[in-house]
Amino acid sequence: MNRLLPVSMDEPAYWYGFPKAEKPAEPFRPEILDSASKRAKHLPYGMVNPFLMTLLPQSHRFFWLVLFFIAPGLIVGQKKPDDPKTVRELQTAIETVLKETGTPAVGVALVHGDSLVWVAGLGRANRQTNAKATEKTMFRIGSVSKMFVSLAILKLQEEGRISLQDKVRDLVPEIEFTNPWEKTAPVLVGHLLEHTTGWDDLHLTEYALNDPKTTLKQGLDYHPHSRISRWMPGTHMAYCNAGPPVAAYIIEKITGQPFENYIQKQFFDPMGMENMTYFASEKYRQRGVTLYIDNKPQPYWNLIMRPSGSINASPEDMARMLRFFINRGRVDSLQLLSEASLKRMETPSTSSGAQAGLEYGYGLANYSSPHKGFVYRSHSGGMNGGLTDFAYLPAHRLGYAVMINSSDGNALHRITNLIRNFQTSHLRADSIRRGRAVHAREIAISGYYVPINPRIETTYYLERITNVKHIWNTGDFVFIGGVWGSGAETHLAINDTQYVAKETGKISLVQVNDPIAGAVLHAGSQVLMRVSPLIAFGQLILGIGWMIYLLGSIVFGSIWMVQYWRGKMFSRATVSLLFWPLAASLLFLLSQIMGMVGSKDVFELMGKISYVSVSVMLLSIGFGLASAGSVINLIIKRKAKINRTIYWQLAILSTLHFLVTCYLLSYGMIGVRTWN
Repeated sequence: MNRLLPVSMDEPAYWYGFPKAEKPAEPFRPEILDSASKRAKHLPYGMVNPFLMTLLPQSHRFFWLVLFFIAPGLIVGQKKPDDPKTVRELQTAIETVLKETGTPAVGVALVHGDSLVWVAGLGRANRQTNAKATEKTMFRIGSVSKMFVSLAILKLQEEGRISLQDKVRDLVPEIEFTNPWEKTAPVLVGHLLEHTTGWDDLHLTEYALNDPKTTLKQGLDYHPHSRISRWMPGTHMAYCNAGPPVAAYIIEKITGQPFENYIQKQFFDPMGMENMTYFASEKYRQRGVTLYIDNKPQPYWNLIMRPSGSINASPEDMARMLRFFINRGRVDSLQLLSEASLKRMETPSTSSGAQAGLEYGYGLANYSSPHKGFVYRSHSGGMNGGLTDFAYLPAHRLGYAVMINSSDGNALHRITNLIRNFQTSHLRADSIRRGRAVHAREIAISGYYVPINPRIETTYYLERITNVKHIWNTGDFVFIGGVWGSGAETHLAINDTQYVAKETGKISLVQVNDPIAGAVLHAGSQVLMRVSPLIAFGQLILGIGWMIYLLGSIVFGSIWMVQYWRGKMFSRATVSLLFWPLAASLLFLLSQIMGMVGSKDVFELMGKISYVSVSVMLLSIGFGLASAGSVINLIIKRKAKINRTIYWQLAILSTLHFLVTCYLLSYGMIGVRTWN
């Protein structure tokens, strides 16, 4: 069931008594872009499955490293289907995506000015009951919820009750956090909303506490250890689900009422969002979708940091939310928030990159999302089994919201691309800034870089290996790609320190002198530091070589074990030299298997003390001890009578095991406690 208007976007609908859009759609004027320019693929921010913070990705990602060399050759080009021109065609295209990806349902809201172009629910809200999705069906919108924290802070700032420049320590001294630079660079309210506090993302144990009765203060007190500034606040952006809840607590303290009540009275009610709620309300129990991961229904997740991602909303609610942003804070005749406040919300300001002119980035729970010649203002969200994308073009007064009850990111990506192409096909692309080229500077920044602002500290050991960037220039253009140059983004120098995205003309790359790291580059949300080619390729090659030797040791070790059991005699030295590195390989492999077991119920098995989480800890310790034992035994047995080919192969494996152990130990992954 849906409210569908069988006309093109050039003829907006007038549903629910809303007046016709004040500004008609612009005629289609195609923009010719340089074919060499490739649009950057920006991953949306949002709540993600906390399982990504466990040890499981180690095996998956290292196997990916091995496949990395051959995967590009397996990609076969496909004929691109025509973009939909009418709502009917768009609905058909989206239904095709649902069918091809096995996505149960989608909620859609398309808005142009005051007009609702299309508000609908498609598919099945619940596969078990076969309930249909409608425009009133409620989805979980995840981190899109953060936008209301920023709106509330901005409203209080307009009333003179708070400032984005206020020190958090002065406002809420009872909230625990650690900032080594507090005297010279205190954490400010604006840092909480732009994710520039330097804090780690929520730890797995915070995600695992699934208690609907937990108050906001209790949630913040439960595990404050994630709130430690890893770098000077106001320098780097790193997405952090702990910042907005602290801001929400400040709102509670200033207003004297629960955060959810304040948002209900100040925003939900005036905006006419009848279903929107932070809780598993009676309406949600009646109208809410069932969320699915790999076609398995998921239980309701009571996130203890509700302001960061707990809102449930229908497509009708999201349409009203879109109208609020598109009409610049106005709802009918009521101006809830000034346009100046919304403009501040859409403008990254607190990071050193933003202060150096970076226009791509994260504002106050509102980030830039480029599409061809346009830059949407956006926020996305994810829950266990649900994904959402909320985006709008302020200058063109249109936007969309898409919600699915599946964890299939590919499905959401395909649907949002269909909608974006549909919405922008008749629009003139935003103007492109032209600037002078600075050849010397382009050449000066060429090289290899690693990110230094990880969102999740415990997985940084892997990110700095797999996410190495290669920057090079050709003529007036600077390209940022993977270590082998794949997936390059194009930037054009306009002065000594700033570069713009060729498609949009927005400043997308800046050079900054960081107070700790020195010369760095800010590219969107990433902060990149130059490393030598030896480090860039060396760590990658060592990692791949280690995986090959590890797998090979298990295969050949198994063969030797079979031969031993069948009576073939080996010297004690040979058996001893074989035992330790093979034990290390098996222990590491077992840790990955236990991680896979933990993925079946990540909150219970990895976020809490369980046989799985304890096993992962003990197996990682065992791997480290066996690796050290391998090297010690190798030295002791260096003069033993043993086949020298076997000896040197075991020496290589043992050395690689030991190097990996030292690397993992330096990042706290040996003896890791996933529940803490």
